[in-house]
Amino acid sequence: MGSTGSAAREAARPATTGRRGAVVAALMLSMALAALDATIVSTAVPQIVGDLGGFSVFSWLFSGYLLAVTVTLPVYGKLSDTFGRKPVLIAGSVVFLLGSLLCAVAWNMGALIAFRIVQGLGGGALQGTVQTLAADLYPLKDRPKIQSKLSTVWAVSAVAGPGLGGVLAAYADWRWIFLINLPIGAVALWLIARHLHEPEREATAHARVDWAGAVAVFACGGVLLTALVQGGVAWPWLSAPSLALFGAGLALVAVVVLVERRAAEPIIPGWVWRRRTIAAVNLALGALGLLMVAPSVFLPTYAQSVLGLAPVAAGFVLSVWTLSWPVSAALSQHVYRRIGFRNTAMLGIGTAALILFAFPFLPYPGQAWQPTLLMLLLGAALGLFQLPLIVGVQSTVGWAERGTTTASVLFCRQTGQTIGAAVFGAVANGVLAARLGGAGDLDSVTRALDSGTAPEATRRAIADAVHAVYLGAAGAAALAFLVLLFLAPRKFPVLKD
Repeated sequence: MGSTGSAAREAARPATTGRRGAVVAALMLSMALAALDATIVSTAVPQIVGDLGGFSVFSWLFSGYLLAVTVTLPVYGKLSDTFGRKPVLIAGSVVFLLGSLLCAVAWNMGALIAFRIVQGLGGGALQGTVQTLAADLYPLKDRPKIQSKLSTVWAVSAVAGPGLGGVLAAYADWRWIFLINLPIGAVALWLIARHLHEPEREATAHARVDWAGAVAVFACGGVLLTALVQGGVAWPWLSAPSLALFGAGLALVAVVVLVERRAAEPIIPGWVWRRRTIAAVNLALGALGLLMVAPSVFLPTYAQSVLGLAPVAAGFVLSVWTLSWPVSAALSQHVYRRIGFRNTAMLGIGTAALILFAFPFLPYPGQAWQPTLLMLLLGAALGLFQLPLIVGVQSTVGWAERGTTTASVLFCRQTGQTIGAAVFGAVANGVLAARLGGAGDLDSVTRALDSGTAPEATRRAIADAVHAVYLGAAGAAALAFLVLLFLAPRKFPVLKD
């Protein structure tokens, strides 16, 4: 079964008591906080920069938050397995809301970036613990219900976040973007504190916390992700700062391995990678994070620069995949109950690879409905891929290991997105340089297009660059397919409810 007898016994007993409907509402509100925060700030950047200055470093509003969320996921996962979900979720929510309040009173860009990192320190608890509690609350046959609800929250937030941020910045004040988190978070906190009751655990379950490992993981992840986020942006890839960060990151990897091997209860236990099912899902969802960069980052540029769409219309071309994704995820249970978790995920990611591969063959300049249709189909394919893997891997472990397992999956997906942004950004800029004789990068070229000064050759160069990125995303999807085919077991070793 791939799990110990004690884990099986823990899987059999109820993880929570109390009013489940109220707890689910709290989880959806908490997820909305994390999901909205990923999108709502983007449209208010001009107002924020106009008020606080700091245009040269404003990208750290997003990078700092992303780094803090990513590197804290493994830590919160282990803490939730050690102390329970409720205290970790409450503590993370308090930190997130404190960061939101501090962001609203920031006096300059440096302070706002620092407070966004505080937000991210709490956001890691929101993302990981909400997903873990979703599995605790429901038996296997009902887990698609809660997962589809959480997917819908992400979909609505992806569509509504930029618009809400723009409205608040234009008609109120950009600081309300952060203040709006306070009442939502307060309701979620009250519901969790009042209605979530976890059973008493055996005293032996409360093991010592590996704080040395937590610090090492945090430092290692922060250094390596900073190198990936800033490489090719703040400095060239082969420059001294880039090489120094990668060298320090690799040294810290060795430190993490050494510390975790000696720890009694490591933050990243070795079984996360020794068990075939968990390792395969981690790698496959890391590839998902990689391929998601292609549409989410580069499609809006393609829609505006090549198709000539306005920003709102370009955003709609991207947002349609958030409509089909949760619908497909909710229906995936009817597929994996027949053919299994692995085969369902392989069907989804194989279809996604074909869709991504088809994008470069769209006619130039083409019609807006063509990439829109592909995005609608891509969302459906990825919904069929992601949810069976998350539900399946959570069902192979008991309560005492579910937080760590869920956090490892989310960590790999987030890391894949960070790597994808760096790799595909370099690919796009490389293609542009080749097509335009070494002049410009994607940012400078798209600014020229916005001002109406770029010739037709530049539009074709952007199309070629985005096509290359989509081919790379198709390759990532094919890699995920192969990982599932050769590494994942044909039948997941699911524990009985």
